[in-house]
Amino acid sequence: MTTTRQAGTRARILTAAVEVIAAHGVSGATTKRIAASAGCSEALIYKHFTGKEELFLAVILEVMPGLAHALDRLRSDLDERPLAEALTAFAESAVEFYRQAAPIASGLLTDPALLGAFRAMLAVRQAGPHIPIAVLAGILRAQQAAGRIRADADCDGAAALLMGACYQRADHSLLVELPTEPASFAGSAVSALLTGLSA
Repeated sequence: MTTTRQAGTRARILTAAVEVIAAHGVSGATTKRIAASAGCSEALIYKHFTGKEELFLAVILEVMPGLAHALDRLRSDLDERPLAEALTAFAESAVEFYRQAAPIASGLLTDPALLGAFRAMLAVRQAGPHIPIAVLAGILRAQQAAGRIRADADCDGAAALLMGACYQRADHSLLVELPTEPASFAGSAVSALLTGLSA
């Protein structure tokens, strides 16, 4: 019962953090505001998280539509769907992840102390934005070994290009109303990528 209650409290804090970040940005997302939104004490936040950086990382990894889940889905999709279709669905998910993560990322970049603590925590956990690119490259190499991608194709470069395009699309969508829908963008990006990769 206690574990269930603790999990519920942790989830409530994470939900409150998302709401407070959306309303006030990372710099305004104080533990006092998050505690008030969650209906708990600041001390209770620190019972579940060592600090704001761990709380923000948990928001990125546990609350937002994660890239790890999208990459897992891509692996399973490739058993049943054409490469272009599976990669397009993944690209749409990646754009949405980057769009939702942008407020936290931009807030971290403007706070040197918080950014330093966040970077140190990522190093300890061996996590970071480069990991999904490496995982995607591995998935592409598996497709290469299966003969669905040219044997001489650069899978690391292809993964970086696709993820970079998704990141840029998300960034632009926060600044302006874009003329194409995310699904159309994803299809075009994957089509261009596969032109250079297809066996």
